Amino acid sequence: MNYKISHPTKAVNCEIDLPSSKSISNRLLIIQALCKEKFELQNISDSDDTKCLQRALLSKENTIDVGHAGTSFRFLTSYLSIQNGDEYILTGSDRMKERPIKELVDSLKELDAEIEYIEEENFPPLKIKGVKLKGKRIKIDGSVSSQFISSILLVSPTIKGGLEIEIKGDLVSKPFVLMTLKLMSEFGVNWDWTENKIKIVEQNYLSEKYKVESDWSAATFWFQIASLSDNCNIKLNGLAENSIQGDKKVRNFFKNLGVESEFVNNQLILTKIPERTFPEKVDLIETPDVYPSLKCTLFVKRISTEISGIQTLKDKETNRISAVENEMKKLHQSKIIETYNDHRMAMSFAPLCLKYGKLQINNAEVVSKSYPNFWEDLKKGGFKISF
Repeated sequence: MNYKISHPTKAVNCEIDLPSSKSISNRLLIIQALCKEKFELQNISDSDDTKCLQRALLSKENTIDVGHAGTSFRFLTSYLSIQNGDEYILTGSDRMKERPIKELVDSLKELDAEIEYIEEENFPPLKIKGVKLKGKRIKIDGSVSSQFISSILLVSPTIKGGLEIEIKGDLVSKPFVLMTLKLMSEFGVNWDWTENKIKIVEQNYLSEKYKVESDWSAATFWFQIASLSDNCNIKLNGLAENSIQGDKKVRNFFKNLGVESEFVNNQLILTKIPERTFPEKVDLIETPDVYPSLKCTLFVKRISTEISGIQTLKDKETNRISAVENEMKKLHQSKIIETYNDHRMAMSFAPLCLKYGKLQINNAEVVSKSYPNFWEDLKKGGFKISF
């Protein structure tokens, strides 16, 4: 489905119920599955990725296909490895089969996991035989994917003798690892992170009712809209001011791009302020998901800055670095945006209609991966959307 999108007034005034956090929801689903007692999760994400993980955890099938859901694939690799005596085929889309999994598989094999590659070495799909993992000290390269570390951490309390992970190199997306550990704490798990070593002893998850907060990654697109609008009053519901999500740093980035953000009565209100000088260098190693929105906004405003810490983006739903470059180059000739099966491409380029006039976003339904109501929410902000 291709959408044509425009905004007649460039003034954006609305109140938006943001989707709940996919990252938190997916971690909680694994914790819930590993907990011996049942507990309730409130406000769970209705994103494609979270629904996919829910289906997989409830499935009685031996072949599990997660489609494009990268987090689900990585979390399930560890989770299925401890399902003692059961055998599984874990697979996904063609793009999933191009996304490396070697670092995670190697680490699990060090703990005696039984995993085989079915097609290309070091890439999905996987054949996994569940066993009782044996604890030891392992080393993981932190520069490849924080999800590999989170995946193993989530199952670590079940590992006989506990686990010590030594993180080598620069850790990408560190807030996501910290999010994993903080959520584990909420369910009774003790851990220690000293320098580059994380230790977790063998223990049980304890049941605890939990309400998922809204998604700061989804808020990013509203900061972008605020920055590109002529004026705005945007009220965002459901965000936590002291959130465990790293993407709350979006407030700092966009303050320099003319967006004031203030919590009033549990709402985050976005308004316009004069722009400041944007830094000459920005490191996104802790918040790489912000890249497409930030890069598109800087491009429109003709601000040149050196962006580092984005090396993991080449292995996302698409190569986000080259995809963003390709579509930005086209904007002066073509108003048709390709989304490369990547939800963040669709949501980062849609706000650009505030500066470039009517744009066509191809494969617009891809937003359901993380923000199913994105287009409906844009209509609340005065955007005009047609097929």
